[in-house]
Amino acid sequence: MSFALVLFYLFGGMLLAASLAVILVRNPVHAALWLVLAFVQAAGLWLLLYAEFLAITLVLVYVGAVMVLFLFVVMMLDINIDKLREGFWGNLPLAAGVGILMAAEMGLLLWRGFGGEQVASPGAPGAGFSNTKALGLVLYTDYVFAFEIAAVILLVAIVAAIAITLRTRKETKYQDPGQQLAARKEDRLKIVKLASSTPAAPAAAPEGGAEAR
Repeated sequence: MSFALVLFYLFGGMLLAASLAVILVRNPVHAALWLVLAFVQAAGLWLLLYAEFLAITLVLVYVGAVMVLFLFVVMMLDINIDKLREGFWGNLPLAAGVGILMAAEMGLLLWRGFGGEQVASPGAPGAGFSNTKALGLVLYTDYVFAFEIAAVILLVAIVAAIAITLRTRKETKYQDPGQQLAARKEDRLKIVKLASSTPAAPAAAPEGGAEAR
């Protein structure tokens, strides 16, 4: 057994264990941390396949950006864990069906690689081979239309997220910078001139010494 095969089984086993922990732990923060471990193990498998660009992208994008956002959202929201676990057994049949389907597909791939049709291994690339260059050539030649469609879909999703976030709410007060910049002093200050008045004389005391009421 070669060292690369040992690393494959090590990364694969830890990836499966971390994936199971993601759906079995009760704390959402712990689940997100287990998912980070799963991403790192998947990056290790990509390195074994000589796809270092995809491995580094997986670590930088998912572990360094997406998971930080997930942890921020999970920690900012007041999540009721007990209420979250109420629908677990109700969704179990659907989840089990999806899991069995994925396991069957993975089993067919393993049977094709080990027990059925033999596929020749490409082996290690040459000294001047660039994984990033090869991926770019394939992506921008054979799959350029699919890449552009995916870019448009992502752009629409970003615009939709911004539109949902910036919706108008009745209980929120907004400022219009255009109206603020168009304000003039004549509209805000009005000087009114009033005629001066003489103060009234004090009233005379009543006759007979009666006390004024």
